[in-house]
Amino acid sequence: MENAENSYKAGFVAVLGRPNVGKSTLINAMLGQKVAAVSPRPQTTRKRQMGILSLPAGQVVFIDTPGVHKPHHKLGESMNREAASTLQEADVALLIVDASQAPHAEDQMLADLLRRSNTRAAPILALNKADLVSAEELPARSAAYQALIPLAEVRPISALRNEGLDGLLELILSHLGQGEAYFPDGQVTDLYEREIAADLIREAALNILRDEVPHGMAVRIDQFLERGEEGAYIEATLFVEKESHKPIVIGQGGAMLKKIGSAARKEIETMSGRKVYLQLRVKVRKNWRDDERVLRSFGFSSKE
Repeated sequence: MENAENSYKAGFVAVLGRPNVGKSTLINAMLGQKVAAVSPRPQTTRKRQMGILSLPAGQVVFIDTPGVHKPHHKLGESMNREAASTLQEADVALLIVDASQAPHAEDQMLADLLRRSNTRAAPILALNKADLVSAEELPARSAAYQALIPLAEVRPISALRNEGLDGLLELILSHLGQGEAYFPDGQVTDLYEREIAADLIREAALNILRDEVPHGMAVRIDQFLERGEEGAYIEATLFVEKESHKPIVIGQGGAMLKKIGSAARKEIETMSGRKVYLQLRVKVRKNWRDDERVLRSFGFSSKE
């Protein structure tokens, strides 16, 4: 891509944080459209995904990573490796924390990960959900998080309310080097539509089921067919870990699965800009989060 001015900047931003602090919400807000699944349930993001923001002044490539946490299965170990490896290719390490809460043990894990990584990335600490903290409390909360990562520049923001994002973006751009754009204008993510569709189906299931089914759920796209003016035809399978979870996901007379499908279809249509026919089924794959063969088949990295 040709850039008219030599001052054009481009670079990669690793977006890290413990589960459910708003990483995907922030990236969607920065891009002005939804490319990453968002749910109030922790660990919505399981793989890293790029969100590409092209501006007249430069191109910022956000890399959304799984939430850093204490793993309880091989899937969790894979998610932490994804987050750690992203630091090695980043120009900026954007660390997202929940300002409405005091620092958590997993925030300390993130700080330790950053120190061990020997990354060249400039650290920025974004205090998300700062709108939920009083003006009197915010300085002390900011200082508590700054103590974890003393070299980080701190910015209070609210990704959900789109507050403080312009200043954060300006700070990010100041740390990027001059150079050509990595991706063409108009491209907003590195994932294919079928991969985003799988994330949106899982997001819909998490939002609707809430705590009825634990997070041992995966989605596999079995068919993704283009049908011209009729839109796209998608068949997908929701995998759960226990036999007792399957009837919960299906619901009486298939009502719950239809509700999940309807919510997911609307999100996929918004994302793709065309009509979608979505067919869902549910299968049991016991203990899949600890089965490396199954994890590989679902696209998660195996143990290095």
